[in-house]
Amino acid sequence: MNRLTHGGLLRRHRDFRLLWCGETTGKFGASVTSVAMPLVAVTTLDADTFTVGLLSACAWLPWLIVGLPVGVWADRFRRRPIMLAAAAASFLLFACVPVVTWLGGLSTGFLLVVTLLTGTAAVFFQTAYSAYLPSLLEPADQAEGNAKLQGSASAAQIVGRGSGGLIAQLADAVNAMFANAATFLVSLLCLVAIRHREPRVSGSVRRHTSMASDVTAGLRLVAGDRWLRTLALFGAVSNLGLMGYQSILVVFLVRDVGLNSGTVGVLIAVAGAGGVVGAFLARRVAGRVGTARATLLFELVLAVPALLIPLTTDGAGALLYVTGGFCVSAGVVAGNVIKAGFQQSYCPPRLLGRLTAGTAFLNYGTLPVGALLGGALGSAFGLREAMWITTAGVPLAGLILLFSPLRRTRDLPTVALHDERTGPRRPTARPQPSQPGRTSPDS
Repeated sequence: MNRLTHGGLLRRHRDFRLLWCGETTGKFGASVTSVAMPLVAVTTLDADTFTVGLLSACAWLPWLIVGLPVGVWADRFRRRPIMLAAAAASFLLFACVPVVTWLGGLSTGFLLVVTLLTGTAAVFFQTAYSAYLPSLLEPADQAEGNAKLQGSASAAQIVGRGSGGLIAQLADAVNAMFANAATFLVSLLCLVAIRHREPRVSGSVRRHTSMASDVTAGLRLVAGDRWLRTLALFGAVSNLGLMGYQSILVVFLVRDVGLNSGTVGVLIAVAGAGGVVGAFLARRVAGRVGTARATLLFELVLAVPALLIPLTTDGAGALLYVTGGFCVSAGVVAGNVIKAGFQQSYCPPRLLGRLTAGTAFLNYGTLPVGALLGGALGSAFGLREAMWITTAGVPLAGLILLFSPLRRTRDLPTVALHDERTGPRRPTARPQPSQPGRTSPDS
């Protein structure tokens, strides 16, 4: 890789610029779909609350089904071809939705199948992408790369969610699927244009261990390390609450609060702007107070305003959702930036695919459960009551971090601790403890 000494990554690194462009465009399209797909179910098919929750669950269910073996494949084979195949599959699947609608074949079952298959493609893409980035960038550039990707993804989600609602109102929710299909085509073309080629994995490496043993090794890597274990457990519990309320959010805002599709899209987009702020602040706050303290600040303190969301009403009361959603979005994205940098420096590159799959299996595995939970609670007790129950789980999840080693530490470790032959071992350089006179954000 050619690396100049001046300028940011987007200016001096052509291949990263292409990856950034493709990933940002893909996030925009996925965000359009996150609003448009529930609107298709609600406005076109008159789906009930549980069906909308089931639709959200199908998007994340593949992480439970194929997440772990995909992580092994991402370590055994080159990652870019996996990403290319996943982007091509997503393009074709999303393009089918409006075509099938025109032919009169749109049904809830068809939407569930498309969501399940595109969710499977997302598992392949995200796992390979997380392991591919460190091979594209030098270690000194990875923090900047993670922040830029997270920040641009959040900005794309803001525009995408707003566009999804506006397209649904002005044209039709089904037509929003064309926007998503087009973005995956752009993502595919950007990946094709990348010149960097990963070294071919030798056949002896692929045959060294069985699939089952590699899957077990990935889970053991996460379970056997206190830092990885803590972050994975927190992510699993937090995502349960996040997806619980997000799966029924559109239905809540349309049916309970009484907002139209365009307004819903705009409000979700404004709330999502917190992600851009979070990506901007992550490295700066972590550099000032430490990565562990910053994680507590972003993932615990900024999660509390989630409790404002169930108070949302029409008119000025909509600002309660915007405030709560903005804070939660900022905390989640900032926490993801810090976590990504930590994992890439902490885990040997040859194990990143399995680490990504192992943590994703635990983190994303609760997302379909949360989606089903949100739909079931909304059907049983009402939408506003379900929002109270699920949003309460977001700040409660932060207690896992509060009562973990992060509370007594200024920085997450940066020394790789795992050896493939000997397993987890103690660090040679321990994280620095909190300095006297300086308190953690949770104090």
